[in-house]
Amino acid sequence: MKVEDIRVCVLRIEGTNCEDETFWAFKELGATPEKVHIKQLLGQSPAIYQRSLEDYDVLAFPGGFSAGDYVRAGAIFAARLKSGLGPKVRKFVEKEKPVIGICNGFQILVELGLLPALDGIMTETPEAALYTNDSGRFECTPTLLKMENRGKCIFTSKMKKNGISLFPCAHAEGKLMLRDEGMLDKLIENDQIVFRYVDDKGEYAGYPWCPNGSLDHIAGICNPIGNVMGLMPHPERVFTRFTHPDFTRSDANPHSRGDGRVVFESVLDHLGRK
Repeated sequence: MKVEDIRVCVLRIEGTNCEDETFWAFKELGATPEKVHIKQLLGQSPAIYQRSLEDYDVLAFPGGFSAGDYVRAGAIFAARLKSGLGPKVRKFVEKEKPVIGICNGFQILVELGLLPALDGIMTETPEAALYTNDSGRFECTPTLLKMENRGKCIFTSKMKKNGISLFPCAHAEGKLMLRDEGMLDKLIENDQIVFRYVDDKGEYAGYPWCPNGSLDHIAGICNPIGNVMGLMPHPERVFTRFTHPDFTRSDANPHSRGDGRVVFESVLDHLGRK
């Protein structure tokens, strides 16, 4: 598949606010992204604006505060999507098409039952939660992430194992919690852990390096197939060096590649080889 033929659905509703950055990350790499409102997929818009999920090759849930994060972060977005398009979303994943959820998008994937989905594609009820940060406040800070996936996740296929990247976080509910203790062992066994928070020495550490108190320092996970990934920090916000917090103190060209670019390159490279 040619890169320009890869169609990306950047799905949004009221309250989503990172769709532009996600759109341009894919656009800059030559793909064909489109910002799509959920009503366009649900047939609740004029015919000329209606879209079909089946026509896309990638589904991206950007960050923000969908529906004001009422009830729980991502819960309303997930409920609307599951009630109106649940079988189509399941089929999209079953076809091994890539799905990424960033920050609020991660929360939505958990609420949908697409993550962690330890024993299948999509669970009826959530198996995990992104809970209120241990600090009790909104955390907006650069975070260092160690890529620990052993090769399953298609969104990190071009990243070096144990390599450390800087992605900024911006969330109040990012503490990953699982339904029971045994699930963590299964995540590790299934190679579903993608990123963990580390300090400037590459070691696991508490606050502020891990900004939310997440279980086992986990910042991102994938499903058992490896085509669905959710993470709390924002790779789209460091697509170029210009938006890294230290770019003015370095000799790097501000328009050169940022740490987050490789996430989008990885998925497009994966599809390009099909």
